[in-house]
Amino acid sequence: MPEYIAKTALEGQAPLSIAGTVLMELDHGAVTSIQPYPAQEKALAKALKPLGLAFPGVNSFASKDAALMVWSGRDQAFLIGADCPDLAGVAAVTDQSGAWVTLSLSGPLAVDALARYVPIDLRLAAFPVGSAARTPVYHMSAVVMRVSEQGFRIMLFRSMARTGWHELEVALKTLAARAA
Repeated sequence: MPEYIAKTALEGQAPLSIAGTVLMELDHGAVTSIQPYPAQEKALAKALKPLGLAFPGVNSFASKDAALMVWSGRDQAFLIGADCPDLAGVAAVTDQSGAWVTLSLSGPLAVDALARYVPIDLRLAAFPVGSAARTPVYHMSAVVMRVSEQGFRIMLFRSMARTGWHELEVALKTLAARAA
């Protein structure tokens, strides 16, 4: 009987540092899609309370310790980095853990590098810390979260992990070359 070993999408890929900006893969742990059933908002809030999280508003996310609740579409959120409570009768729940890769992009070139690929305004005034958007990154469907003034978490489909990494690496190298 073969023994399976779980690996992240970019297993073995060393972090990339260019001009003070770092691109790296994050091991996001469990990712659970939660879609509340109609009129179950109070029951969902009660179920999430022990985690210290609430269902997020549109284009936002909240965090508590290592867990995140990120808006991922109309009436849908991802619970990341925590075990999902029992939501039977409250919400449709789907394990998405193996379907996504999470990249961290942080540093002085992060906004400009990511702005080359997303059709949204990433300036701090328009996309402040705590914001999340379901948006294309180049041609890849993604969830982009602003975690700090110069930092983002970018969730891409696992099958697009190497392509996403490559595109962001090219953008960082281009921006650094222009500055030099």
